[in-house]
Amino acid sequence: MDFNVKKLASDAGVFFTRAVQFTEEKLGQAEKTELDAHLENLIARGDCTKNWTEKIFRQTEVLLQPNPSARIEEFFYEKLDRKIPSRTTNGELLGQYMLDAAKDFGPGTPYGSTLITVGEYQKRLGGAEREFLQTSAISFLTPLRNFLEGDWRTISKERRLLENRRLDLDVCKARLKKAKLAEAKAAAAPDFQETRPRNYVLSASASALWSEEVDKAEHELRVAQTEFDRQAEVTRLLLEGISSTHVNHLRCLHEFVEAQAAYYAQCHKLMQELQKDLSSANGDSIPNAFVINPSTSGMSVCSPHSVTSLPGASSPSRSLVSTNTLEPETLKIEEVKPPATGTRKAKVLYDYHAADTSELSLFSDELITVYTMPGMDPDWLIGERGNEKGKVPVTYLELLS
Repeated sequence: MDFNVKKLASDAGVFFTRAVQFTEEKLGQAEKTELDAHLENLIARGDCTKNWTEKIFRQTEVLLQPNPSARIEEFFYEKLDRKIPSRTTNGELLGQYMLDAAKDFGPGTPYGSTLITVGEYQKRLGGAEREFLQTSAISFLTPLRNFLEGDWRTISKERRLLENRRLDLDVCKARLKKAKLAEAKAAAAPDFQETRPRNYVLSASASALWSEEVDKAEHELRVAQTEFDRQAEVTRLLLEGISSTHVNHLRCLHEFVEAQAAYYAQCHKLMQELQKDLSSANGDSIPNAFVINPSTSGMSVCSPHSVTSLPGASSPSRSLVSTNTLEPETLKIEEVKPPATGTRKAKVLYDYHAADTSELSLFSDELITVYTMPGMDPDWLIGERGNEKGKVPVTYLELLS
């Protein structure tokens, strides 16, 4: 018990001297030992790495799990070292709702059968999302968390110890400076040997005492300097390891991007398959699904049997056929001449295969010249590519300024 009391008293004394030294440094009343430039740069780089890693980690968590309540729940499970329960994704839940609704509406009805098709694909999309979340958590979030909760905590601990060693060193420097100043004053005291020998003896004794204090302070300074140098070296080595941390996080970042790309590619593939399955159903199963009011749309009025594809559909060989009868059937493309003004460039959005010789086949991402003629269907333009000329649908183009 006596030992513990002494230790507590000693620790309290050390803490007090450090606090005094720190306060005097802030007030400009004491000198501060500066770290070398290389170590200062390493510390600044470490702080920058910690701050940005923490921000990226938190925002990635928000991206992968937007629900804050779910994130808090997962956090507590991790702290309790318990397995995080499997959570149904939104896509899987939506798909299940669609399948349940199809049972009530009737699987044999057009709406019910379509709900079943879409619901199954939504569940597959939800499963793909689940795999992406798991992969990203393992390959990206976990390494970032390990750095923040492991390596950085060790670095922070050693940096705090370095700061304490620096304060101890400065306290020893101040103590030595004070002892030397007192020794000099004692040595410069008046020589009273002849008139007042008693004062002379006292002065000599004080000088000897301060000499001992100087020797003691110098010894403490050497010990403090050694401990400070050793701790500075340990801290420097740990901070230099930040470079390997960057390399590891770079690899993890590549893995995260690859997982993200694979997830989006899988979603795109599933959506293309879904569109293909929906478009393969004949028009009778979805009556009037493609009939568009000409007064509210710029697209041509089409019957369910005359439409084989829409722009962006999976099959590029199907074309959008206009049923507008106002356009003269005697129009000969080879006799059409472009107007003096009014021609524009257009970018082709989708492949288009000409239905007859009056139309011009298109290839996605190519640039063509387009213009209109009096009396033409507004859903069609005349397109030119070199010596080739023909009608092209407006919905397949992006007009450029």
